[in-house]
Amino acid sequence: MTQARLNLGAWGENQAVAYLQRQGRMIVARNFTTPVGEVDIIASSKKELIFIEVKTRRTNAYGTPAEAVGVRKQRQIIRTAQWYLTAHKSRLQPRFDVIGVMPDDEGGAHIEHLTAAFDLT
Repeated sequence: MTQARLNLGAWGENQAVAYLQRQGRMIVARNFTTPVGEVDIIASSKKELIFIEVKTRRTNAYGTPAEAVGVRKQRQIIRTAQWYLTAHKSRLQPRFDVIGVMPDDEGGAHIEHLTAAFDLT
């Protein structure tokens, strides 16, 4: 992966964190990594523990950022979440979201937040 792509991805994750914080979410972890995979952001609300995949793209030429989270990636996120929940007991209900981030014309970010984008099935 090129440094430019890594920088774009880090920028997108930072934009997603700022967005979540503006929504009143507490950031529990970032880039939580296990032997079975990685989750970009883990956040919480009063009732839910939210496992979030962030996809950042420059354009929609190959589809929206959120469309890049296919079934294989969903399974990997679910396995990682199960790993997290085994190590960190929580009464909160798990939820799986996808946040797509694209730069806008003013130097900011356009954010598409798909809540409950997928589930355990």
